[in-house]
Amino acid sequence: MPPAASPTLIGSVQRALRLLEAAADHPHGATAKQLARRAQLPLSTTYHLLRTLVHESYLRRDRGLYVPGDATLNLGRPVPPGSSPSHWLAEVARDLDAAVYYALYVDGEIRLTHAMDGPSHPKVEEGASFGTSAHAHAIGQCLLAQLDEASRREHLDRHPPFPLTRNTVTEPETVLSRLARTRRGEPALETEEYAMGAVCAAVPITIGAVPSTIAISLPLTESHRLHSTAQQLKARSERTLTSHAFTVTG
Repeated sequence: MPPAASPTLIGSVQRALRLLEAAADHPHGATAKQLARRAQLPLSTTYHLLRTLVHESYLRRDRGLYVPGDATLNLGRPVPPGSSPSHWLAEVARDLDAAVYYALYVDGEIRLTHAMDGPSHPKVEEGASFGTSAHAHAIGQCLLAQLDEASRREHLDRHPPFPLTRNTVTEPETVLSRLARTRRGEPALETEEYAMGAVCAAVPITIGAVPSTIAISLPLTESHRLHSTAQQLKARSERTLTSHAFTVTG
């Protein structure tokens, strides 16, 4: 019998995959030169491929470093037609009349992937990096509450609590005690701990092994509806995730 025909290999795809593998080896980011060396590619070819991978959201460029993008994280997680993350979050923002956020905890760091204005309320301005101020906002508190105690301590050792407002809790043991008291599956709430004039609630998402959260923020003048809105968000996310096996990491 004649030998089986060799498969047709597309070199540019092979090179792009090598770059993605190289980026996966540097979860906290790598420069184009580092990726080129790791993938054993010419620097000019690397830049050309990086532009395409960033455009398609397989990589993300952050302060000169390339890190895995949303499309890479979402590989293997099917989203049903009509259930795109951005579309769903926009609906939540509209229906709850609140700014909406989605974040996950990846490789020991908080990654905010979506932030959308509500019809009447804009997003909270990022005065301090969300990644380094987990102790102060509901997003970070919700994500850290999903970790074990050792992981929480390790995170606070790397990112010690610091004051952002007069309400910010900065004593590490107090932060840890608060996280330990958070009831599993319940929203985390905070009032003017991250930014004056703003309140926030974050609901844990329990899909797969990556801790994630959907959160809303409101102006302080509407703090009276924070708890009820958080419960609506919790019920809505549970209903959507259960009925569609839906993940919003993309």
